Amino acid sequence: MSTDQAAANKALFARFHDAMNSGDAEVFAKAVDQLVAPDVLFHSPTPTGMTGAQALKQVWVVLLRAYPDLHVSVEDVIAEGDKVVFRNRVTGTHRGEFRGIAPTGKAVAYDEIFVFRFDGERIVEIWGVVDVLAQLRQLGALPGGPA
Repeated sequence: MSTDQAAANKALFARFHDAMNSGDAEVFAKAVDQLVAPDVLFHSPTPTGMTGAQALKQVWVVLLRAYPDLHVSVEDVIAEGDKVVFRNRVTGTHRGEFRGIAPTGKAVAYDEIFVFRFDGERIVEIWGVVDVLAQLRQLGALPGGPA
């Protein structure tokens, strides 16, 4: 795959990232409709029980309810061939229910790494690792978090 294709995939990822940081589930859903294949393959668990693009949209609804000020800062982006890998730092304030935990008002910050595989101008596969343990510790649901 050409360097041009890797650059195009990075540009598509940038559009996706902008939608993530819009703070608006509808804006994000529209971006998913434009950039993600409806039957996208997720290789990481989603707490929604859904699959494909619908799962991605629903995950974002859940996150924005829990953390209305959610912000994703991209720390690294690597594009090669048909894949884009990105390492993020996610921050937000726990203002809504998350994984059965009532709002705490606590600030959280956690890391994640995702790999997107593109086919043409669509994301067709996603692998992700999210530091949920850090989230739960910071919310006080597990020992080891801030007091």
